[in-house]
Amino acid sequence: MRNFPLSFRFFVLSMVAAVMVWGTLQAGQTKKEESPAHKIIHYGDLKWTPIIPGWEIATVSGDPSKDGEPFVIRLRGADGSKVPPHWHPTNENVTVLKGTFLVGMGETYDESKLQTMNTGNFTTVPKEMRHFANCKGETIIQVHGMGPFKVNWVNPADAPMPPAKP
Repeated sequence: MRNFPLSFRFFVLSMVAAVMVWGTLQAGQTKKEESPAHKIIHYGDLKWTPIIPGWEIATVSGDPSKDGEPFVIRLRGADGSKVPPHWHPTNENVTVLKGTFLVGMGETYDESKLQTMNTGNFTTVPKEMRHFANCKGETIIQVHGMGPFKVNWVNPADAPMPPAKP
Protein backbone atom coordinates (compact mmCIF):
# COMPACT_ATOMS: atom_id res chain seq x y z
CA MET A 1 0.00 0.00 0.00
CA ARG A 2 3.08 2.24 0.34
CA ASN A 3 3.40 2.54 -3.42
CA PHE A 4 -0.13 3.88 -3.84
CA PRO A 5 -0.87 7.61 -3.70
CA LEU A 6 -2.12 8.99 -0.38
CA SER A 7 -5.50 9.80 -1.90
CA PHE A 8 -6.00 6.16 -2.97
CA ARG A 9 -5.01 4.88 0.49
CA PHE A 10 -7.46 7.33 2.06
CA PHE A 11 -10.19 6.12 -0.35
CA VAL A 12 -9.57 2.46 0.57
CA LEU A 13 -9.64 3.19 4.30
CA SER A 14 -12.84 5.20 3.87
CA MET A 15 -14.49 2.31 2.03
CA VAL A 16 -13.46 -0.16 4.76
CA ALA A 17 -14.92 2.15 7.42
CA ALA A 18 -18.14 2.57 5.41
CA VAL A 19 -18.55 -1.19 5.07
CA MET A 20 -18.02 -1.63 8.82
CA VAL A 21 -20.61 1.06 9.62
CA TRP A 22 -23.07 -0.44 7.11
CA GLY A 23 -22.60 -3.88 8.68
CA THR A 24 -23.28 -2.47 12.14
CA LEU A 25 -26.44 -0.74 10.90
CA GLN A 26 -27.64 -3.93 9.23
CA ALA A 27 -27.11 -5.88 12.46
CA GLY A 28 -29.15 -3.26 14.32
CA GLN A 29 -31.98 -3.55 11.78
CA THR A 30 -32.01 -7.32 12.18
CA LYS A 31 -32.42 -6.92 15.94
CA LYS A 32 -35.31 -4.50 15.44
CA GLU A 33 -37.04 -6.98 13.16
CA GLU A 34 -36.69 -9.67 15.85
CA SER A 35 -38.31 -7.51 18.54
CA PRO A 36 -41.95 -8.16 19.49
CA ALA A 37 -44.52 -6.80 17.08
CA HIS A 38 -46.83 -3.93 17.88
CA LYS A 39 -49.92 -5.40 19.54
CA ILE A 40 -53.26 -3.92 20.49
CA ILE A 41 -55.12 -5.53 23.38
CA HIS A 42 -58.89 -5.22 22.99
CA TYR A 43 -60.98 -4.99 26.14
CA GLY A 44 -63.21 -7.85 24.99
CA ASP A 45 -60.19 -10.15 24.68
CA LEU A 46 -59.15 -9.84 28.33
CA LYS A 47 -59.45 -13.04 30.37
CA TRP A 48 -60.96 -12.12 33.74
CA THR A 49 -60.32 -14.42 36.71
CA PRO A 50 -62.00 -14.06 40.13
CA ILE A 51 -59.44 -13.42 42.88
CA ILE A 52 -61.44 -12.37 45.96
CA PRO A 53 -65.18 -11.79 46.40
CA GLY A 54 -66.25 -8.93 44.14
CA TRP A 55 -62.88 -8.62 42.36
CA GLU A 56 -61.45 -10.05 39.15
CA ILE A 57 -58.02 -9.75 37.55
CA ALA A 58 -56.86 -9.76 33.92
CA THR A 59 -53.28 -9.64 32.67
CA VAL A 60 -52.81 -7.05 29.92
CA SER A 61 -49.07 -7.32 29.36
CA GLY A 62 -46.08 -9.20 30.74
CA ASP A 63 -46.07 -11.77 33.51
CA PRO A 64 -46.81 -10.21 36.92
CA SER A 65 -45.38 -13.25 38.72
CA LYS A 66 -41.88 -12.87 37.23
CA ASP A 67 -39.21 -11.06 39.21
CA GLY A 68 -38.00 -7.88 37.51
CA GLU A 69 -40.36 -8.12 34.53
CA PRO A 70 -42.61 -5.18 33.64
CA PHE A 71 -46.32 -5.98 33.76
CA VAL A 72 -49.73 -4.40 33.30
CA ILE A 73 -52.83 -5.89 34.95
CA ARG A 74 -56.39 -4.74 35.41
CA LEU A 75 -58.60 -5.28 38.41
CA ARG A 76 -62.38 -5.06 38.14
CA GLY A 77 -64.44 -4.57 41.27
CA ALA A 78 -68.19 -4.79 41.79
CA ASP A 79 -69.93 -1.91 43.54
CA GLY A 80 -68.99 -1.82 47.24
CA SER A 81 -66.34 -4.54 47.02
CA LYS A 82 -63.72 -4.15 49.72
CA VAL A 83 -60.06 -5.11 49.70
CA PRO A 84 -58.66 -5.75 53.22
CA PRO A 85 -55.35 -4.20 54.31
CA HIS A 86 -52.42 -5.63 52.40
CA TRP A 87 -49.05 -4.74 50.92
CA HIS A 88 -46.87 -5.58 47.91
CA PRO A 89 -43.11 -6.22 47.67
CA THR A 90 -42.82 -3.76 44.76
CA ASN A 91 -44.22 -0.32 43.93
CA GLU A 92 -47.82 -0.38 42.71
CA ASN A 93 -48.79 2.20 40.06
CA VAL A 94 -52.58 2.57 39.83
CA THR A 95 -54.74 4.36 37.26
CA VAL A 96 -58.53 4.42 37.52
CA LEU A 97 -60.06 3.52 34.16
CA LYS A 98 -63.73 3.32 35.22
CA GLY A 99 -65.78 4.05 38.33
CA THR A 100 -64.62 5.37 41.67
CA PHE A 101 -61.76 3.73 43.54
CA LEU A 102 -61.34 4.49 47.23
CA VAL A 103 -57.95 3.80 48.77
CA GLY A 104 -56.68 4.25 52.31
CA MET A 105 -53.33 3.73 53.99
CA GLY A 106 -52.83 1.78 57.19
CA GLU A 107 -52.88 -1.64 58.77
CA THR A 108 -56.62 -1.67 59.58
CA TYR A 109 -59.57 -0.97 57.30
CA ASP A 110 -60.83 2.49 58.28
CA GLU A 111 -63.44 4.14 56.04
CA SER A 112 -62.52 7.58 57.41
CA LYS A 113 -59.07 7.19 55.78
CA LEU A 114 -60.40 6.37 52.30
CA GLN A 115 -59.40 8.85 49.59
CA THR A 116 -61.43 9.07 46.40
CA MET A 117 -59.87 8.42 43.02
CA ASN A 118 -62.05 9.10 40.00
CA THR A 119 -61.62 8.02 36.38
CA GLY A 120 -58.24 9.17 35.08
CA ASN A 121 -56.66 9.60 38.53
CA PHE A 122 -53.27 8.02 39.23
CA THR A 123 -51.31 7.09 42.34
CA THR A 124 -48.17 5.21 43.26
CA VAL A 125 -48.28 3.09 46.39
CA PRO A 126 -44.69 2.53 47.54
CA LYS A 127 -43.55 -1.04 48.12
CA GLU A 128 -44.50 -2.49 51.50
CA MET A 129 -46.94 0.36 52.29
CA ARG A 130 -50.01 -1.10 53.97
CA HIS A 131 -53.23 -0.08 52.22
CA PHE A 132 -56.86 -1.09 51.67
CA ALA A 133 -59.57 -0.23 49.18
CA ASN A 134 -63.22 -0.10 48.19
CA CYS A 135 -65.11 0.98 45.08
CA LYS A 136 -68.31 2.76 44.09
CA GLY A 137 -70.04 1.40 41.04
CA GLU A 138 -68.31 -1.11 38.81
CA THR A 139 -64.67 0.00 38.95
CA ILE A 140 -61.71 -0.93 36.79
CA ILE A 141 -58.18 0.00 37.76
CA GLN A 142 -55.00 -0.61 35.83
CA VAL A 143 -51.87 -1.51 37.76
CA HIS A 144 -48.41 -1.47 36.25
CA GLY A 145 -44.98 -2.04 37.69
CA MET A 146 -42.11 -4.47 37.90
CA GLY A 147 -42.81 -8.00 39.07
CA PRO A 148 -43.38 -9.86 41.09
CA PHE A 149 -46.87 -8.60 41.86
CA LYS A 150 -47.84 -10.33 45.10
CA VAL A 151 -50.50 -9.56 47.68
CA ASN A 152 -49.49 -9.99 51.32
CA TRP A 153 -52.41 -9.65 53.73
CA VAL A 154 -51.67 -7.64 56.88
CA ASN A 155 -53.84 -10.01 58.89
CA PRO A 156 -54.08 -13.38 57.14
CA ALA A 157 -57.35 -14.05 59.00
CA ASP A 158 -58.87 -11.03 57.17
CA ALA A 159 -57.82 -12.35 53.79
CA PRO A 160 -60.91 -13.06 51.78
CA MET A 161 -61.25 -16.55 50.45
CA PRO A 162 -61.11 -16.76 46.67
CA PRO A 163 -64.46 -17.43 45.06
CA ALA A 164 -65.30 -21.08 44.51
CA LYS A 165 -64.65 -22.29 41.00
CA PRO A 166 -67.69 -23.74 39.22
